[in-house]
Amino acid sequence: MSGSAGIQQGSPAIGAAGSAPAAPGAGGTEGSGATVGSARIAVKKAQLRSSPRPKKLEKLGVYSSCKAEGACKCNSWKSQNPPPTPPRTDQQPNTVNLQDPCRSCSHTLGDHVTHLENVPEEEMNRLLGIALDVEYLNTCVHKEEDADTKQVYFSLFKLLRKCILQMGKPVVEAQESPPFEKPSIEQGVNNFVQYKFSHLPSKERQTIVELAKMFLNQINYWQLETPSQRRQRAPADDAAGYKVNYTRWLCYCNVPQFCDSLPRYETTQIFGRTLLRSVFTVMRKQLLEQARQEKDKLPPEKRTLILTHFPKFLSMLEEEVYSYSSPIWSEDFLAGSSGGPIPIHTVISAPPVARPLYYNTSPVSVDPSSCGSVSPARKTASVLEPSPGGQKRKPSEPLPHEETKKLRIVGDIPMELINEVMATITDPASMLGPETSLLSAHSARDEAARLEERRGVIEFHVIGNSLNQKPNKRILMWLVGLQNVFSHQLPRMPKEYITRLVFDPKHKTLSLIKDGRVIGGICFRMFPSQSFTEIVFCAVTSNEQVKGYGTHLMNHLKEYHIKHDILNFLTYADEYAIGYFKKQGFSKDIKVPKAKYLGYIKDYEGATLMGCELNPSIPYTEFSVIIKKQKEIIKKLIERKQGQIRKVYPGLSCFKEGVRQIPIESIPGIRETGWKPVGKGKELKDPDQLYSTLKTILQHVKSHQNAWPFMEPVKKTEAPGYYQVIRFPMDLKTMSERLKSRYYTTRKLFMADMQRIFTNCREYNPPESEYYKCANLLEKFFYTKIKEAGLIEK
Repeated sequence: MSGSAGIQQGSPAIGAAGSAPAAPGAGGTEGSGATVGSARIAVKKAQLRSSPRPKKLEKLGVYSSCKAEGACKCNSWKSQNPPPTPPRTDQQPNTVNLQDPCRSCSHTLGDHVTHLENVPEEEMNRLLGIALDVEYLNTCVHKEEDADTKQVYFSLFKLLRKCILQMGKPVVEAQESPPFEKPSIEQGVNNFVQYKFSHLPSKERQTIVELAKMFLNQINYWQLETPSQRRQRAPADDAAGYKVNYTRWLCYCNVPQFCDSLPRYETTQIFGRTLLRSVFTVMRKQLLEQARQEKDKLPPEKRTLILTHFPKFLSMLEEEVYSYSSPIWSEDFLAGSSGGPIPIHTVISAPPVARPLYYNTSPVSVDPSSCGSVSPARKTASVLEPSPGGQKRKPSEPLPHEETKKLRIVGDIPMELINEVMATITDPASMLGPETSLLSAHSARDEAARLEERRGVIEFHVIGNSLNQKPNKRILMWLVGLQNVFSHQLPRMPKEYITRLVFDPKHKTLSLIKDGRVIGGICFRMFPSQSFTEIVFCAVTSNEQVKGYGTHLMNHLKEYHIKHDILNFLTYADEYAIGYFKKQGFSKDIKVPKAKYLGYIKDYEGATLMGCELNPSIPYTEFSVIIKKQKEIIKKLIERKQGQIRKVYPGLSCFKEGVRQIPIESIPGIRETGWKPVGKGKELKDPDQLYSTLKTILQHVKSHQNAWPFMEPVKKTEAPGYYQVIRFPMDLKTMSERLKSRYYTTRKLFMADMQRIFTNCREYNPPESEYYKCANLLEKFFYTKIKEAGLIEK
C-alpha cells in the first residue's frame, strides 16, 4: 500500500528565498550549510543502517502502531497527528528499549514491531531512511517561522509518518504530476542552443554548450523566494501561479535533496518557461553580480567563460524567455532538415554535480513586463509583447527539407566542398573576427560595437512607458536619459515634442546602455496593421560616436522587427542624417505603397522620406561577420582552383597590334577555369538582319506610352544643371540617327545606349518623380522585346 498526503495546490512550501531546509545539526540554512546538513543526514542513515537489527527495530518501533492482542488502537509512541508545533527534539528521550512500555498504551515497544521481524533487510533500511527524514522534517517544522511554510513541512511530515505505518512508498498527492509544463526548461535551452548557435564551428559551439550546462546546473540548485516575499517585491505579478509552482518545486525538487526517501526531480526537467520567467531576471542579475565580486577566486580557465561569454549568453536567452513568439518553446520545434524533434539530451543536460557557484537571490530591478534585453551572438533584439503575427524565422538553422529540393543555380558551390574548405582554414583570426584580432582599417563599422556587446560593456534594451503597469524606476531613468540624448543631439527638435514621443506608450525605444547609463537609442512606432514602422528619433551621444554604435543599433532594430514580422522602415531624414541612413540600407525608393503610410506617419518640413526593406533571411547583427567568413572561403576556393591549373599562358599581345576588343571566351585558359558565358544571346552576323531587328525594336520602344520623356535630348532651359550631373546623355532621337548611320554593329552597342537612357533618368530624378517611373516601365518593356527577338536568353 502506498502512503500519500494531500498538498494544497498553491500553498507555500519549504524554505525561504536563498535558503534551504536545515538538517538537524546543520550549522545554517544557507546554500553550503544545507549541503553540509544533507551530508550529515546521509552519514546518520548509513550509521543506522549498519547497526544491529534490534537497534533498527527500536528506531522503527517509535513510529509503528501497536500489534498486541486486544485490538489496541495505539498508532505509535508519537501521536500520528502531533500539534503544528511539536515538542523540541532535545526534550525527547535519546534512547529507547524494546522492553520499555509505550507512552500511549500499556504494551511494550516490542509489541509495535512484531510485523517487522521477518521483513527483509533492504526494506528495513528503506523504512529507517524514512524515519530519519521524519525527524528532520520535525525539526524543520519546529524551526520554521512562516506559518504557510510550516504547514507544508507538516504535510510532508505526516506523509512520511503514514508511509512507515503502512510500509508504503511516499507519493505526494497533487492535481498534476511531473512534468508540469512542456517543453521543459532543459529542452527549451537545448532548442535555444540549436536555434542560435548551430551554425558556429564546433569549438565555438562547445563553449556555448558549456555555458548552457552551467546555466541549467544553476537553476537546479537555485533557491526560490517565498510567495509572500515575492508579493512584497512584485505585487503585480501572477501571485497564484507562482505559489503553485513554488509549492511543486519544494515538494518535488528542494526537500527531496535532503529527504531522499521522497522522489526527487530536477527543476529543469519538470518545469518550463513559466517558472523560468518568474526567476530569470533576478537570477541573471545575481549571477553576474556575484561573478564580478568573485572574479579573483575563479580559476583562470573559467574566468573568461564566466566573465565574458556568460553575460552575453544570458542576455540572448533572456530575450527568448520573455518573447511570446520565440520558437524554442514550441513542442514541435525542429532541429533542421531531418524533420524530427531534438531529443532532450542530444545537446545538453544539467550535470548532477556539486552545488553551483552562485545561489543567492535578491529583488529584481528591471521589470520584465516592460523591458526586454536585446543582444546576440547571432541574433538579437528583444521584446516582451506578443508578436503581431507569424513565427520567428530560424536563420541559423539548416535549410528546410523542401528548400534542399530546389534546383541548384548554375555556379552554386556544393556544401560538401564548402565544409571541406572550412576545415582547411587554420587561421582563427580570419574567421572569428574581432574576438581574435585587433580591429583594422578594413573592419566592418559595427565590429567594435559587437565586440563590446559580447564583453558585456554595452547592452541593448527595447523599453517604453506604460499606463497599465506600475512604473519601473530603472526604465523611467533610462527614458529620461534617452530624452536628454535626443534633445542634445537634435537641437532643432523641440524638447517638449521629444519628451512627448519618448514617453508615449505607443512608441518604443531601442536603448543603448553603457556602464549603466544611456548613450544612444532609436525611438520608433510600430504599425503592424500597415506592415511598417516609423523611426522617429535616432541618435548617439556625441562623445560616443564613430564607434559603430549607430550601425549596431540599427542592426538590432532590424532583427527586432523581423521577429515581429514587420519588414519595412520609414523615416524622415534631415540633411545631416541622410548619409547615415543610406549606409544602413535606406533609400529614397519607397517600397511601401503611399496609401499604406499616408496619414499614419508624421510629416517633417525640410526632411527627406527614406525607406528600408528588410530581408528576413539576413541575420543583421552578425551580417558583417558572415560576409567576412564568406570572403575567406572564396579566397581558399580561389587558391585551390589556382593550384589545380598548372599551365601558365603568355599575356595577350593583340591589343598592342590595334585590336579594340576580343570575345572573353577567346582568352587562353579562361574556359579551363570553369568560366561560362552568362546571358549570351544570338549575335546576328548579317548586318542587314541586325539593322532590321534593331529598327523594329526601337520603333516599338518609341511607340510605348512611357517613352515621351526620352524622345529628344534634354533641354538646358527645362532641366538646369542636367549636363553637370549627366556626363553621357542619350535619347531615342540620337539612337535613331545612330541606327541610320549603321553605328550599331553589334547588339551590345545598341543595348548599352538604351540602358544609358534609363540610368541617366534615375540618376537625375528623384524616385517619386513621374520620369523615374517612366524609365522603370520602359526599361522593362525594352528587355521584353529584346528577349522576343532572341538577342538575349530568356
